[in-house]
Amino acid sequence: MTARAADRARYDRATAHLDAPVAIVDLEAFDANADDLVRRAGGKPIRVASKSVRCRALLERALAKDGFAGVMSFTLAESLWLARSGFEDVLLAYPSADRAGYAELTADPKLASAVTVMVDDVAQLDLVDAARAGDGGREVVRVCLELDTSLRLLGGRVRVGARRSPLHSPAEVAGLARAVARRPGFEVVGIMAYEGHVAGVGDALAGRPLRSRAVRLMQAAARRELAERRAAVVRAVRAVVPGLEFVNGGGTGSVQHTAAEDAVTEIAAGSGLYVPRLFDNYTSFSGRPAALFAQPVVRRPGVGVVTVLGGGYPASGAPGPDRLPVPYLPEGLRYDPQEGPGEVQTPLLGSPADDLLIGDKVWFRHAKAGELCERFDALHLVDGDAVTATVPTYRGEGHTFL
Repeated sequence: MTARAADRARYDRATAHLDAPVAIVDLEAFDANADDLVRRAGGKPIRVASKSVRCRALLERALAKDGFAGVMSFTLAESLWLARSGFEDVLLAYPSADRAGYAELTADPKLASAVTVMVDDVAQLDLVDAARAGDGGREVVRVCLELDTSLRLLGGRVRVGARRSPLHSPAEVAGLARAVARRPGFEVVGIMAYEGHVAGVGDALAGRPLRSRAVRLMQAAARRELAERRAAVVRAVRAVVPGLEFVNGGGTGSVQHTAAEDAVTEIAAGSGLYVPRLFDNYTSFSGRPAALFAQPVVRRPGVGVVTVLGGGYPASGAPGPDRLPVPYLPEGLRYDPQEGPGEVQTPLLGSPADDLLIGDKVWFRHAKAGELCERFDALHLVDGDAVTATVPTYRGEGHTFL
């Protein structure tokens, strides 16, 4: 029996009492992935990216481990909810236009001390000040400045990397730091620089050796350029804000490279806990799939074909086959190219279909971490061949933040 076949047997036994659709997290794999992230971080703390987990119980499980500290959130409403739930260090990774949230933040000392907001433009400061609720909104807002990490070539005519912050140079970031420092009610406490073109792009694409080599060359150049620029940015900002608390960088795919930079004080990672299918194409690390979902077989249309209920759960990003869930267990199933994964039903092709009966489970891996939790109210935690706990996702707690 292969390792994957053994996993399928375990998952089927563990969830035999549960009807599909159902989502699980394999705790042994989750913990092994967490340990690997800590090892690669080389002693620097890992801030857990909540959008890649979207389950309070599993955020708490990760943070209980040595080597993890703090949460990186994705909306202001989520940040406030986590802070009210007892999370004491929440970094909002994206600028917000949530005026009601800012009014709440600036009026509550507990929330203001726990939540740090992201800024890359003075207009965002104006929005916060406009949201201050009269005499009640006087709390000092903790601010993190985001650096654009994109690699610019040929005099800026070619850009590699996500379009995020407009702040690219040390002078630009330091200039905003000075503007914040002069402004009552705000305090610069950190810098964030997420190199998504390194951390979030696989460099070992199956059947595409030339493109894989090109990606590796690009990433090596990007790491060198960013390490120098990030260090210069930190020096420039520290000249304005000597008490800077943290410099955040990295991502699951670049943990060990970013951690090697002296200027970086902490690493962000979250997807590496679940290891979705997009992380199968990396040479820098290998993890164990920890989060899966199962759909039930509801039809057997013919030889070599079964149909499962639902399954059309595409991930965000540029549309393409790599954004689709992948049939994982039993091994050897594939989509019908004329239909793909469907909203209500999904036909699957391959010889393993002939061994599946009505009601059997087919296990899938989602393309991206966290987004799967927008489809399920609960995650069943599997330890060995048993479900040892069932915990709510954000959705199960009544929250769909974005």
